[in-house]
Amino acid sequence: MPNFWNVERRVERPDATRLPTSIRFLTSDDYPPFNFVGQDGALLGFNVDLARAICAELSLTCTIEAAAFDTLLDGLDQNRGDAVIAGLASTPASRQRADFSERYLGTPARFVARRANAISQVTPEAVAAKRVAVVQGTAHEAYLRAFFNEAAIRPYPDGAAAREALKKGEVDLLFGDGIGLSLWLNGTSSENCCAFAGGPFTESRYFGDGLAVAVKSGNDQLKRAIDYALQRIWEKGVYADLYLRWFPVGFY
Repeated sequence: MPNFWNVERRVERPDATRLPTSIRFLTSDDYPPFNFVGQDGALLGFNVDLARAICAELSLTCTIEAAAFDTLLDGLDQNRGDAVIAGLASTPASRQRADFSERYLGTPARFVARRANAISQVTPEAVAAKRVAVVQGTAHEAYLRAFFNEAAIRPYPDGAAAREALKKGEVDLLFGDGIGLSLWLNGTSSENCCAFAGGPFTESRYFGDGLAVAVKSGNDQLKRAIDYALQRIWEKGVYADLYLRWFPVGFY
């Protein structure tokens, strides 16, 4: 179970009198299982449940509105919402437009192997004789070439082609985004062919700082309140329940 909060660091409870009575969250509706529209038309997903848990921890009402992903930060600028929770990564570019909470989810890289050819550990030495599929031109390919350069690296044009190569046994391993791979492993298209091999790779220079809640630049009160709520959600076990509900094949 991932833990992104320093248990020794105590975030002070925010002054309720300085907070709004509700938080207007913006999200997208086309990124399952993070945020998507259910059969009854309601917004569902990990991000949606996490937003509601934040509001519950702060004893605030919560509204969650969907918009196109590339308009979410515009929504903050135009005061259509107070916070964005939509799988938005905290990057140098995005931090120019908004302030961000502590990360609530990392974006690790993982190796996947066919179940029939599972390996107990993944090290540069163990992978040196293996054929490894990766999506061409990605940070994952760059990482392989930097740290696993003795492997037979096989670039593919997209994730679907790389996954298919692993299913067919054309390669021994696949290296890519752990979140996306966990969803594939848990879905029907993988046909239960494969499983994670080794542990997560979390080098932020290659794989980013993770996902965080965005607030309007300068809204320090709301940012600190969300940080407090996230840590309390973790301590109470609420975060673990949500993670296991939406990611039955964990990517850590």
